[in-house]
Amino acid sequence: MPETPSIASPARKPTKKQRAIVTLETIKRLYPNAECSLNFDGPLQLMIATILAAQCTDERVNKVTPALFYRYPDALAFAEADLLELETYVKSTGFYHNKAKNIRAACQRILEVFGGEVPRTMEDLTSLPGVARKTANVVSSNGYGLNLGFTVDTHVTRLANRLGFTKHQDAVKIERDLMKLFPQDEWEATSIHLIYHGREVCDARKPLCEICELTLLCPSAGTVDRKKELDRKSSTAQIAARNAATKARAKTKTKAKAVRSKVTKPI
Repeated sequence: MPETPSIASPARKPTKKQRAIVTLETIKRLYPNAECSLNFDGPLQLMIATILAAQCTDERVNKVTPALFYRYPDALAFAEADLLELETYVKSTGFYHNKAKNIRAACQRILEVFGGEVPRTMEDLTSLPGVARKTANVVSSNGYGLNLGFTVDTHVTRLANRLGFTKHQDAVKIERDLMKLFPQDEWEATSIHLIYHGREVCDARKPLCEICELTLLCPSAGTVDRKKELDRKSSTAQIAARNAATKARAKTKTKAKAVRSKVTKPI
């Protein structure tokens, strides 16, 4: 009976799915306490915190939400909120005009259409203003324990590409690829663990490949710095070429000016 190939077997290159499973096992071991970084009490607060987290750190959102949720304790309070006042509470999270408008409109729809309760299905969640698939996935999984999809943020986008799990930059396409590789009951856990690894080790500009425990699984290991060096050299060459062209044009203008001066010089 043939031996079952392992991830480390030199006889056969591991499949993408095999690499994905070992990746998940590794990052779960590295970050055993990884969980959603946002502070919330119930699906409504989680939805609002996730809307605020767009283009903003979870740490900043967690500083804003205590006062926000004290002032607006439920969907009715948010739905009836004065927009200018609501904006002052969320201003430091950035893009506060749209965020405040979407939060109020989402809560109004929750009251009018869903009886005051944050919906549970992907279709209903994404019908709320300001709620796209990323927010819907966070709410459904962390608020209701339902893995409807795979949460894709900037960290997940970066790691999924570096690990060779996708070739896309579009979040929906990345999500589709990742959902095929990981078990459904692990979708949100995988996303959260990838986010932790992105923050701790696989940095956007300078990944710490020398200490990364995913190095043997990662086709991009050690390539980012080399690419940056190539980009730097290319940029230096381009600058040098532009400078040379500028000097050449200046020299040409000087010669042309001298010729014109001779031609027009009075006899």
